[in-house]
Amino acid sequence: MKKIIFFTPIIFLIFATTLTKNSTKKLDKEIFQLKENIRILEDRYELTLLDYNILTSPKKLMEYQQYYFEDKFEQKKIQNLSEIKFLKDKLKIDKMVTINE
Repeated sequence: MKKIIFFTPIIFLIFATTLTKNSTKKLDKEIFQLKENIRILEDRYELTLLDYNILTSPKKLMEYQQYYFEDKFEQKKIQNLSEIKFLKDKLKIDKMVTINE
């Protein structure tokens, strides 16, 4: 009788420990996945914010150009820009902007 009273709590504690460990592993896995998803979203947010900051202001773009690239870029008039299209074996060049005079 004493053996049953002694081993019953021990067996109960072993099962409780096993259940706790399994649930903790599941929670750790979920936390890791959520952290990875957050990291990916933060990276995407930073890239989107960078795109927004650069593309929202031509003046800002020119400042970056002077700061980082010095003489590598030239300003062009929008009327001089063209679009190149590849159509099967032919090359088609269209003006980006047409000016009505």
